[in-house]
Amino acid sequence: MPDNLSNTGENLTLDWILGVGTPTRPTTPLKVALVTANGDDTTAGTEVTGGSYARQNLSVAAAVSGSTSNSADLVWTGLPAATVVGVEVWDSAGTPVRLWYGALSASRTVAAGDELQLTAGSLTLSLA
Repeated sequence: MPDNLSNTGENLTLDWILGVGTPTRPTTPLKVALVTANGDDTTAGTEVTGGSYARQNLSVAAAVSGSTSNSADLVWTGLPAATVVGVEVWDSAGTPVRLWYGALSASRTVAAGDELQLTAGSLTLSLA
């Protein structure tokens, strides 16, 4: 998901780097959501609902050359029937904040009860 920060994520990053205001660090753990319709800088996508679907915790290594990726597999089990087209990264605040979004390289159609897995290293986050 190169350079797909939400407007909120962009503003937090710029404020922190430039020492402007008092940017609040996102509440961890960060969570990865699956979407059936992609969002954009200002609007969230349509998140999967039903079955045993739940956002998954995101673990990452320190960034290198402006990029990092998930350091552990992301696994969703017991999904509802859906076509997953993208992912979003949210924080865990009481009112969660969407930070990142992006399309999958290829959509994935799952049947009710199926599992979807993004293996370690397959979800790249970058500022490039």
